[in-house]
Amino acid sequence: MLHCLGVIRYFGISDVGCSRNSNEDAFALEPELGLFMVADGMGGAQAGELASSIAVDTVVSCVREALPARTVENLVAAIRAANTAILQQASENADFQGMGTTVVSVLLNPPAAYVGSVGDSRLYLARGGKLGRITSDQTWVNDVGRSLGLSEEQIRTHPFRNVLTMAVGARERIEVRSHELSLEPGDLLLLCSDGLHGVVDEVGLTETLRSPNSLAQKASTLIRLARRRGGPDNITAVLVQVETGDG
Repeated sequence: MLHCLGVIRYFGISDVGCSRNSNEDAFALEPELGLFMVADGMGGAQAGELASSIAVDTVVSCVREALPARTVENLVAAIRAANTAILQQASENADFQGMGTTVVSVLLNPPAAYVGSVGDSRLYLARGGKLGRITSDQTWVNDVGRSLGLSEEQIRTHPFRNVLTMAVGARERIEVRSHELSLEPGDLLLLCSDGLHGVVDEVGLTETLRSPNSLAQKASTLIRLARRRGGPDNITAVLVQVETGDG
């Protein structure tokens, strides 16, 4: 894959964390589709696990059905289809009402990478030793707090920092935020749930991602860092790297 840039390497890992009894995160590694994804579910009982699972399965299925086309419109449509599927499941079982999930996804169409996100799971791009956040959280502090003049430190520690303003499955119409990136050799993408970025700051993320370790080692280090900081939530990290050679 990505013959014009080199090859793609990828790795994904998820951990229940230190405080939860179950893991409501889900992720997808679908290199033949060019699709990588993280979903962080929410809801009572097993509803969060179900919501994230439906989201992943639906997006993967829709992207596969759209082949050979790979477009940002296809990715957004797949996320909207997941929204419909979750709402349908919830309407059929009262135990699942109110369930939902975040989604952050990347669809590769070299040299482009299309991004679709809902909620506060994030995509970061590590390039040239620097880390940039690509997605924007759909949370109260980000969508409302900033307009009220909250500082970055206040946003990071505010009690409403985890209150979502948008989630897949939460309402009939959702806002899917989309982006297009132009990939370069050496780029490293990190898709993660807030169980990682909510407790490990960008200094810790940057230092880990620019280390010479393998993707598996980097991902395991990220999990350990989150757990050392209490691991209050499920922790998921997916790494996708564009190599510069033939492998």
